[in-house]
Amino acid sequence: MENGKIVALEDRIPKLKEQRRKKANKRLVLLLFLFFTMIAAVAYTQSPLAHIKKITIKGNEVYSQAEIIKTSGLTNSTNIWEVRKDTVAANLKRLSEINSAEVKVVWPNSIIIQVKEHKRMAYLYQDNAYLPVMENGKILTNKKTDMIPSNSPILVKFEEGPVLDEMVEGLKNLPVGIVNSISEIHYTPKKTDKYHITLFMNDGFEVSATLRSFAEKMVHYPSIISQLDPNKKGIIDLEVGSYFKAFDTEVEENKVENHEGEG
Repeated sequence: MENGKIVALEDRIPKLKEQRRKKANKRLVLLLFLFFTMIAAVAYTQSPLAHIKKITIKGNEVYSQAEIIKTSGLTNSTNIWEVRKDTVAANLKRLSEINSAEVKVVWPNSIIIQVKEHKRMAYLYQDNAYLPVMENGKILTNKKTDMIPSNSPILVKFEEGPVLDEMVEGLKNLPVGIVNSISEIHYTPKKTDKYHITLFMNDGFEVSATLRSFAEKMVHYPSIISQLDPNKKGIIDLEVGSYFKAFDTEVEENKVENHEGEG
């Protein structure tokens, strides 16, 4: 080989040593970084810094923020790493008016709880006050109010049980426009029908019906009243067929065609 291309071994050794030293230093820096990162992470998880600092509740109307937080089991001393979202959601669903709950962890130390409550279907008039009636058939006895929304039906003489469940189910199956047209619904059972109800409508008509076919027949209410004289009020009987009897006569009774129309 030509002398110009020969590299003496003693000349290469310092360069190899320098390369190895640089690699060793890089490894050491990486290991130290990982070590201190782990130490910091462990210290953080065990320190108050990892405790929940803020809990935000969304979607609640029936329950206060304090009630939901208490039921969730979360506190400001709860470690954010120990939050079990499924467990918190299950705790909240034990509340009879909570339909669903979703828990979201927002790092570094916040929680957002989105709840969906059962819808208020009507208000029960009892002891000169109004109690919300929920879509699951529960009456909120601890939520008495003197004022109710103008478009909410008022229930009279109902109580929790199969009859109220049937009533709520009927309202759920009706278009909103028809539900809003109902002023009051009285539970008026008969010997032959324990599910009989009497409705007082906002337009002045009265409806006699049974919960067994209430939603099925009441959905045609707009069509039925379109065939009647709006200035001549009376009782619309939906128990068997559809009949109308004016208030000012005891004998006039007209059959009303029960077919779909407007509304």
